[in-house]
Amino acid sequence: FPKTGAAPVALFISEEKEISMGVSAFRQVLRGSPLSDDSEINDMVHRVGRRIADAARKPEYRWEFAVIQDDRTVNAFALPGGKVAVYTGILKYTQTETGLATVIGHEVAHALQRHGAERMSRGILEQIAQVGAMAGAASGAIDPGMMQGLQSAYGVGVSLPFNRKQESEADFVGLRLMAQAGYDPREAVPFWERMSGCPRQFIGKLCFRSQAIIPEFLSTHPSDITRINQIEAWLPDAMRFYRPSDIPVAPPPPPRPLHRPRIGPMPETG
Repeated sequence: FPKTGAAPVALFISEEKEISMGVSAFRQVLRGSPLSDDSEINDMVHRVGRRIADAARKPEYRWEFAVIQDDRTVNAFALPGGKVAVYTGILKYTQTETGLATVIGHEVAHALQRHGAERMSRGILEQIAQVGAMAGAASGAIDPGMMQGLQSAYGVGVSLPFNRKQESEADFVGLRLMAQAGYDPREAVPFWERMSGCPRQFIGKLCFRSQAIIPEFLSTHPSDITRINQIEAWLPDAMRFYRPSDIPVAPPPPPRPLHRPRIGPMPETG
């Protein structure tokens, strides 16, 4: 998938090194996380993930998918090397396989476009790792500080927000991915509406999330209404790639209740 918008950032981390760090970081995360034993949820995540992976056309990635049992964490991530994890907390918002495809497509797009490496290359790495890690990168070793930096850069744990260009690029590429995987990209709009916690007619007017409870998955710059408007503008492009799959879509797990939205004036977003 080509880069969109401004010229890409010069990267000092090779893709090979990034993939190696991604695999190591994924193993580290899974060792310290409770994994879901719900076969229905695991089957759904693997099914959707494999279809998105096929659309990504990245054969050098050895795709793996995991479900982390944590209902309080509304998040998902995709690390270089095709390592994808979904927290159970986001499933109350995805609700369907197509909603889940929106999330996985968005996260896989971040990895395909190397957004984490861009952020590290802009100077974030210097703040989270010692100078020795730079020498390790050059020598081929994987420094623990650098690996932790990669995790943060791709939204694992305490997420460093992607910038507006990167978020928009992930939305745009993610729509194409889900369309090519046979999922209706038009369903991305209701997913982001659910994530906003507001009825569509009130987004940006009377309904807002408290900044203190914004999920990691939404710790980004675009406002809800800006993101939804952009996605709607890109839908004609995404629909060119949409071919409904003949693979049956299984019923989703029972939905979990959404948090009630707070009512009040919409705060400014950066």
